[in-house]
Amino acid sequence: MLTPLKRERQEDAMEENSGSPQPAERKERFIPWERNTYATACVESICKSSQITAALLLGCCSPVNADGVEEQAEQFFRSGHTNNWAVLVCTSRFWFNYRHVANTLSVYRSVKRLGIPDSHIVLMLADDMACNPRNPRPATVFSHKNMELNVYGDDVEVDYRSYEVTVENFLRVLTGRIPASAPRSKRLLSDDRSNILIYMTGHGGNGFLKFQDSEEITNVELADAFEQMWQKRRYNELLFIIDTCQGASMYERFYSPNIMALASSQVGEDSLSHQPDLGIGVHLMDRYTFYVLEFLEEIHPASQTNMNDLPFVYR
Repeated sequence: MLTPLKRERQEDAMEENSGSPQPAERKERFIPWERNTYATACVESICKSSQITAALLLGCCSPVNADGVEEQAEQFFRSGHTNNWAVLVCTSRFWFNYRHVANTLSVYRSVKRLGIPDSHIVLMLADDMACNPRNPRPATVFSHKNMELNVYGDDVEVDYRSYEVTVENFLRVLTGRIPASAPRSKRLLSDDRSNILIYMTGHGGNGFLKFQDSEEITNVELADAFEQMWQKRRYNELLFIIDTCQGASMYERFYSPNIMALASSQVGEDSLSHQPDLGIGVHLMDRYTFYVLEFLEEIHPASQTNMNDLPFVYR
């Protein structure tokens, strides 16, 4: 039986043999995130996009600022980046992993607030905590103590749920190998002017992340998928955030350019849970995601915050 990665490689070989045109190679070196010269990855780009959107809206109401708005718009389109996407993945099942679903839904809520619409978000949830029979508050998922913030709400669009959240489907989303019959909502329709946030949370170890306790994705498979995305011109810049034990091991094998990677833990370290709730009987979030979200909540259309500020929110 072929693994998802081997199946994709076999499909690549079939494409090459068919004589179909291949995209020109984009010759840029990989730069590790610790010294990445691309100072603005996806979070900063989202902030810039929000500024431009706000400026354009103000320009509609205030002709005095029309010249400044036009200049900002021209600068934006010259930057090589014109659109934002997000792929948000919770790989855990079962009630005791409530926090992983809350992590993902909280990031989903934040990126929507920052201006990425549902049409540009691929949300993958392996389990539905809102409808779990052990949930004392049905149709809700909370991420803060005292049930202050329901991140499930009434406008959550889950694109892959339950047993659809597999390694194969995740890799197919990234590399664009989705069956023709699949709806648009299940596709990552990015291009070489797209900045993409990929957020993952679940249980992992040194060089792997588990999917629903039944399979796992390795750091090699993830690195190869990102290289395929680069060769196929599916991103301009990519921000990868992972909240799992030994999370840094998942980006050790990255070799593609224009990627910034952040993890909740180094190799050999655990990722810690946060905010236990006695009423629900589980932790509501993981600590790293909690502080990343605090950082994102401070970003607004007039914000000057960028990626250089993010490492200081979690110590």
